[in-house]
Amino acid sequence: MRMIGLIGGMSWESTAVYYRRINERVRKRLGGLHSADVVMRSVDFAEIVDLQQADAWDEAAKVLADIGRDLSGAGASCLLICTNTMHKLADSVQRAVDVPLLHIVDVTAEALKTAGVKRPLLLATRYTMEQDFYLSRLRERHGINAMVPDAVDRTIVHDVIFNELCQGLVREESRQLYIDIIARGQAAGADSVILGCTEIGLLLSPQCIALPAFDSTLLHADAAVDFALGCDDALKAA
Repeated sequence: MRMIGLIGGMSWESTAVYYRRINERVRKRLGGLHSADVVMRSVDFAEIVDLQQADAWDEAAKVLADIGRDLSGAGASCLLICTNTMHKLADSVQRAVDVPLLHIVDVTAEALKTAGVKRPLLLATRYTMEQDFYLSRLRERHGINAMVPDAVDRTIVHDVIFNELCQGLVREESRQLYIDIIARGQAAGADSVILGCTEIGLLLSPQCIALPAFDSTLLHADAAVDFALGCDDALKAA
């Protein structure tokens, strides 16, 4: 089993989902008392949010690159950035290390293509929905043209993530707001939904969504297990 390196804490609410999911999948695959070989560094998310809000992405890239080097030096055979938004800096982290970084967009895109969907609605932080790093990778590498909600709905999605989900708050009224946003996306032509923030799965389950839903957190964690256990598909996605 290869060691998985997790760059976590953004927020720790979703990093906990990663850790549990990875270990559950290893136990399911190998049985008995097996669990994953994991090394994790969990940051102080408030400091990262300050850098995001200050548009200090170069400084944030240095922080994550340094962590990536530390995890690689600790024996990690692959790295995961346990957040969609900070994949804006994925290339900087990958350049800093000699081990593969499993990119959350590529992993999610492979699931979309396998399902045969063409026009997903992306729900994520404002940075992910409004900057082009995520949408362009879907489009240029995978031929997937994702939609985003309108400006008012993007604000709702973003605020629920930071003001509630990242702080451990799961509210029924916010769940309904998201469901309504998805319904508007469907009316505008969306054929699926990307839960493109690692916390959104805390609020929404596929059972409450009228469209096929792709939880980037679970897909990313499962790809890490595939890599750790030597699955060629995970290597290809990397």
